[in-house]
Amino acid sequence: MNKIILMAFVFLYGTGTVLQAKDYNVKNANELHALSLEPGDKVTMLGELWKDQQLVFKGKGTKEEPITLTVEFPGKTILSGNSTLVIEGTWLIADGLSFANGFIEKGDVIQFSLKSTWCRLTNSSVVNFNNPNDQADYRWVSMNGFNNRVDHCLLEGKSHQGVTLVVWLTDKPNHHKIDHNYFGPRPGLGRNGGETIRIGTSTWSFHDSYTIVENNIFERCDGELEAVSVKSCKNTIRNNLFYETKATLTLRHGNGSEVYGNYFIGNFRAGTGGVRVIGENHKVYNNYFYGITGTGVSAAISVMAGLPKPVLTSHWQVKNAVITNNIIVNCKEPFAVGAGYNPERYLPALNTTFADNLILSSEIAVKWYDTKVVVKFKNNIYANGANPNELPQGFTSKYLNPAIDENQVYLKPGQVKQEPFWKTEPIGPVWAKDLKKRL
Repeated sequence: MNKIILMAFVFLYGTGTVLQAKDYNVKNANELHALSLEPGDKVTMLGELWKDQQLVFKGKGTKEEPITLTVEFPGKTILSGNSTLVIEGTWLIADGLSFANGFIEKGDVIQFSLKSTWCRLTNSSVVNFNNPNDQADYRWVSMNGFNNRVDHCLLEGKSHQGVTLVVWLTDKPNHHKIDHNYFGPRPGLGRNGGETIRIGTSTWSFHDSYTIVENNIFERCDGELEAVSVKSCKNTIRNNLFYETKATLTLRHGNGSEVYGNYFIGNFRAGTGGVRVIGENHKVYNNYFYGITGTGVSAAISVMAGLPKPVLTSHWQVKNAVITNNIIVNCKEPFAVGAGYNPERYLPALNTTFADNLILSSEIAVKWYDTKVVVKFKNNIYANGANPNELPQGFTSKYLNPAIDENQVYLKPGQVKQEPFWKTEPIGPVWAKDLKKRL
């Protein structure tokens, strides 16, 4: 075969050489930085103590062959001191990293960079990574980029200023996913800035995000009024457990989000909250509330009053809210209308539908903070209530024998018991064995 024919053959068919994925072992951040990673490569962090390490995990993997950064001893290899992680590239998986025994001054402990796409943080943890100064404002996880995922992680004990996990927006939807994580107790901060999850910011609140938050546990996430703060459009918050949390799932800014299939188990702990609705075209359905003691803006379901001539940071008027098929059991205020009403914040919710909901409670079914609001009530049931004569049209009063199972879930007559997701699916890191035993 002459040289010309050989060159043509190589051009058409290649050399036949297939690049083999490589396994690397590294002992510090500098060794990680020195690597030129290719699809399918795997990097293992050796040893148990990684102190003051600024990790930058870069590469361009593929869907079929992602690049993985992991540790020798999951759950025991600890990133401490002022350690941080930046994930930058495509199809990167950070698996098994644990941050503890340290803090930073500002910025992010873990950051998906603006250039990150289809990247994943999994089986990892940040626990008590707190600056002694609780005014120090930094995030534990920041999600930039597009189509990134945080799953099966443990985030617990944040006691300083700043969101635990934040989604940042751009002019294009990000399509992130946050699932199967255990958000452990976060003590009350005593001021704003203590959210567990925030999706967007006020200034970006009319941009679409399409973030999905599902199958997570939020246990006693008390940082501030809002445990999950939605500040963007077209997000889905579904099938999560809010357990004894003195905060709410708040549709704070933006429009067109859906909240469904979630469990709010307050267990009569003081100050526990449910879902707070602000903005337009939201849907709240098929959720379960038990023993929620909050009132007004912290009621089981509250529809807020709006501000006239609102700016981006304001409470915008509620329009076209659809609240259906929820079960509300033994809650102090099952449905609060016009919550937060005052002489400055007085715009009534418009075109609100409250239909096919079951309220089982000795308390009043509806608390009116603004009697000017018109709500379309239809096919709701008020069971075992002390004041059936005070019901709005669109409610039926009846007696039901309450049957609360060991998961604090009420079973309707004839309803077949189904185990909730936290009983059947893995939540948090695989190496954290005792998380579910807390509930």
